[in-house]
Formats: sequence, structure tokens, C-alpha cells
Amino acid sequence: MPVYMKLKIVDFSAYKPSEVISNKELENKINADSTLVPSGMIEKIFGIKQRRFAGENEQVSDLATKAAQPLLEKYDPKSIDLLIFASASSDLIEPATSNIIQHKLGLDCPVMDIKNACNSFVSALQVSSGLISTGQYKNILLVTGEKLSDGIRYSFEDQKQLKNSFAAFSFGDAGSATLLSYSENGSSIPYQKFMSDGKFWELCTVKGGGSLHPHEDKNYFEGHTAALRNTIIEHAESFIKNCFKEANILPSEIDHLFTHQVSMGIFKDVVEITEIPIEKCHIVFEEFGNTAASSIPLAMEKAKAKNELKRGQLILLIGMAAGISISFQLIRY
Repeated sequence: MPVYMKLKIVDFSAYKPSEVISNKELENKINADSTLVPSGMIEKIFGIKQRRFAGENEQVSDLATKAAQPLLEKYDPKSIDLLIFASASSDLIEPATSNIIQHKLGLDCPVMDIKNACNSFVSALQVSSGLISTGQYKNILLVTGEKLSDGIRYSFEDQKQLKNSFAAFSFGDAGSATLLSYSENGSSIPYQKFMSDGKFWELCTVKGGGSLHPHEDKNYFEGHTAALRNTIIEHAESFIKNCFKEANILPSEIDHLFTHQVSMGIFKDVVEITEIPIEKCHIVFEEFGNTAASSIPLAMEKAKAKNELKRGQLILLIGMAAGISISFQLIRY
């Protein structure tokens, strides 16, 4: 059975790059040589209206650093015991990107990277809950930085390559920072559970940067997105319903649902599975697109900024990622 964790989410902050990219701008870039994507097709398929792109010289570590700086202006940087960088993106393979972020923030605590595709944030939250609850650390700064725009292909050899790259047109860039601490009151993670099924790993990939293709240009996103969607939803339905049962929680008891957002279609599928009213579900996809591991904390930061999150409320996080992996976490905020 999952273990009750005495963890408190102290505060959030986020960084959204200033450059707003419309679907029309993206379609014009894709269609520079010939008409490959009809006008309006991106919004029709994904439900996205715009996204933010980082600057050409803006690194993943910069996105995370800029997200974290407002928190370090509010809280004592010397109180941070551990810095965790959790994202699908990174500055480079070695060293861990968290080292670069630590340097840019001027921290002197231990650091680590946690990488689990779009579930990197929720996986790092699980790790943090264990480290804090067992007393190894008191205050953890958990940051994300996703520069997915670097993985978008704009020229194609054929229609098959276009189809396999199409989901990247929903990508956006963002950073987030979450300050976590030991809970002295009612804040906690009363339940969390994860599942993975590795035989589906090839459905969604960026194949460069590792031993599989060490000397080839494989740094663009490729994915069988329809198959990935069907696989995740098929697994998620029974997994989510079993989690509700095991946690002894009814959907009506949830105050807020935050889920990774790949498209408006998948978002609605997940909401339907949870049976949580849509007004309790927080949408950022239309405005920011698929920001991978930044999507859930970005939505939570937006809800907090609008004063919608209240202490004592019950929050449900549902993570979904290539690999495939799915997570279910209940947070007593």
C-alpha cells in the first residue's frame, strides 16, 4: 500500500518565455516551401491556440533558473537543502543540468536530475516526498525547464515523416519552480501510485543524445501519437479507477484536478475517466501547448495566482508520459 507522506507544497513560481507563437506563424514556417499543413489544421487536431518559445540562446537551465528566482527572493536561499531538476529536456548529457542551475542561482546545496519524460515532475515529487518525510532534507527546490521547440522539425522528406513529427507542432516552452518542505500541519501526500509498461517505449521518442544513435542527427521528436493516445487511455482507465478505490476517495471529494496536457482531446478523455466535474479541472494547453514536465506545475502556479488553491483542499495530479508511464497523486494542500 502507498505510504502517507508529510510533505507541504510551500509555494510555486513559473517562467513563460515572452515570444508568443500563433498556429498561423507555425503553419507559415512549415509551409515555407510547399503547402503541407492546411490552415487551421493544428488547432483542429490539438485544440491549441498558441504557445511560447524560448529565445535561440535561452537554455533549458535558464528557463528553470528564471522560474526559481522569484521564490528565492521570497525565501532564504540558504534554507534550500536540495535542488532537483526534473524535465524531459536538458542542457547537455553531462553533467546533470541541475549543476548548471545551482550555479546560476548561487545555491550551495546538493543537486540531482530526475528524468522520466513528461512525468519527470510528478516522479520528482514522489522522490521528494520520501526524502522529506524520512528527514533527509527539510526544504527541496524542485524545478523544471522545457525547451521543446528545439525538437520541432519544419522540413520533411515525405508525408510519413510529417505524420510522425506532427505532434511536435503542439510543443511549447516553459519553466517552473516548486518549493517543498516538511509538513507540520495537515498538508500531506496521502496517496500516490505509479505504473509503467516499457514495451511501448518506441511510440514516442527523441532518439538522439544517447548510445542508440551516438553519431546521428536524431534530435527531432518522432511519435506514433494516435497509438500512444489509445495505449495511455486504455491503461489509464483501469489504473485511475483502481487508485480511487485503493485510496478510498470519491471523485466528488477532489477539489482540483491537474493533469499533463498533450491535447484538448486527451485532456477531456482523462476528465471523463476521473468523473471529476470539468470546472474543477485546470486547462493551460490552449494557451501554452504541451510543455512536457512543466505542464502540471504551470497549471498549479496559474491556479494559485488566481487565488483558487486553498489550504486544506484535496488536489489530484495525474501524470502521463511516453514510455509509457502513468501516475496518480493525491495532495492535501
